[in-house]
Amino acid sequence: MFTLNRLPPSLLHRSPKARPLHTLTFSPPSCIRRTTRTSPLRSSCSSNFRRHQRSAHTSSGPTLPTSDAQKSTIYALSTPPGRGGVGIIRISGPDALQVWRKMVKPHTAKGKPITNPTPWKLHRCRIVHPSDESNTLDDGLAVFFKGPKSFTSEDTLELHLHSGRAVISAVLSALSSSTTSSTPMTTSSSSAPPPTPTPTFSTLRPAAPGEFTRRAFLGGRLDLTQVEGLKDLIDAETEGQRRLAVRAAEGEVRAQLSSLRKDVVHALAQVEALIDFGEGEEIEEGVFEGAREGVEKVLETVRGYLDDHRRGELLRSGIKLAIFGPPNAGKSSLLNFLAQREAAIVTPIPGTTRDILSLSLDIGGLPVILSDTAGLRKTEDVVEKIGIERARQAVQNADISICVLSLPDILSPPSQSSTDTEHWRALVSPTTFFLLNKSDLLPPSPTSSLDPERLLSSLLPPSASTSPPAATSEVPTIPAQEQSHPPQNAWIASLSSGTGTQAFLNGFATALNARYGLSATADDAGRATELNPVVITRARHRDHLKAAQGHLEVFLEYGPNDVVLAAEELRYAARAIGKVTGAIDVEDILDAVFRDFCIGK
Repeated sequence: MFTLNRLPPSLLHRSPKARPLHTLTFSPPSCIRRTTRTSPLRSSCSSNFRRHQRSAHTSSGPTLPTSDAQKSTIYALSTPPGRGGVGIIRISGPDALQVWRKMVKPHTAKGKPITNPTPWKLHRCRIVHPSDESNTLDDGLAVFFKGPKSFTSEDTLELHLHSGRAVISAVLSALSSSTTSSTPMTTSSSSAPPPTPTPTFSTLRPAAPGEFTRRAFLGGRLDLTQVEGLKDLIDAETEGQRRLAVRAAEGEVRAQLSSLRKDVVHALAQVEALIDFGEGEEIEEGVFEGAREGVEKVLETVRGYLDDHRRGELLRSGIKLAIFGPPNAGKSSLLNFLAQREAAIVTPIPGTTRDILSLSLDIGGLPVILSDTAGLRKTEDVVEKIGIERARQAVQNADISICVLSLPDILSPPSQSSTDTEHWRALVSPTTFFLLNKSDLLPPSPTSSLDPERLLSSLLPPSASTSPPAATSEVPTIPAQEQSHPPQNAWIASLSSGTGTQAFLNGFATALNARYGLSATADDAGRATELNPVVITRARHRDHLKAAQGHLEVFLEYGPNDVVLAAEELRYAARAIGKVTGAIDVEDILDAVFRDFCIGK
């Protein structure tokens, strides 16, 4: 049984830019055997292959220069502000150990200070002011993470404190007051002893939004897709969003894209070898054809990722669902049923709803942005006309829609029916669901014998499909054996009496998950895998993969006599795929990735 939950809005934050640097490298293919002869076809472009050979490296992550920002030590509250059981202040950078020595006083058996703490071990301690050891700020826990085995890959200190406003403020103020030297000037004689200077943490400063995660990226702990997955995991409000975010945060998306890029780089190495060594070298036959075969497989995979109809983006941002139909059919009643509250005004007067009413819901673990619209009919009311036009636009812009109709009107003769099909039939699409409402108004007889699709066939034009949208090519599907029952697109219910509403909710949630959900199965080892894995979750992913697709398609247009141009297209394709994970040229997108993180993460 599926349940519904209202979703709160997300908060957005900003962070500054960073400019790391990466290099495209590859190793030569095994089919190439170098000889001492010089090829007459060797051109200036052949230096690319030797240059890439010299710059090849075996590290798992990109090699990045240390910026001035990374030389500083940053601190911030990593837990939500306000009263609570525990508040965590995180300090990361070269001064983290110095902060421990000045502010952390562990409780030891002999009362001796611990200047070099055991990494990754929690210590019960007093937190004191760095300039006055007798000034105890709190009694809590502290743990020191020795770099590079930390989240940021730097020395990191975490102070686990009582999360009272005064405690957190006192510790943050102590850190802030110790970031610069505060030795006072004196006018006393030279024979007087100099004053004791205040302890100074020369590189300590407050962290910017997302700076801890940025350092994790710069340190090679995370790639860009993992960073984005971490942000999505923090913001996840439904089960579908959580599962999607966990996949990215654990590196599954990186692994899939890295495999693609590796195949492109391998094909590039083969083509570069033809440029570098030429026909006079001892090169196996069919090298260029082998590169083409590899590129064709990569291109097929990239097209599959792109042809997902924005499923990943919808899981992140929400599936737009519009309710439409004739007046007084029960559209606002459906919105109230799904929202589990009186969100919309319901009256027997046609045309009560005139503007669009939207709210966010969790339906079957998927985020849904639900919109109730004005009833579609012919009217002379100026205000209602505006509402009807907005309703049409909302349905056309929605990802899916539900058409609510009155079952008694459908069963009535045309002369007695109040339903005018002319105004809503044009909005029916393969992604439209139907709810035949007001079954309680029918004469006493079993409604289970009624076939909703057969009832709809007399109302819909021949071009409008009444089959489940999952069976069309418009949306992705999963195998039928993985579903508890085949998805429907039409149900009979009574929103006023509740008859059939739970069956509608269960069936609708199942149909949504068949189209947009992450349906899991198990591999031979019992590990959970995705039947329909999602790779693209952001517009920038799609843009870079589209660019890669274009370069791969151009490569396939070249023949063995155009190896220089063909190699250049492969190089561009590898760079485009690498931009998704941050393998190369990420300085122009780092700000967009990290701007949504909060301070302390």
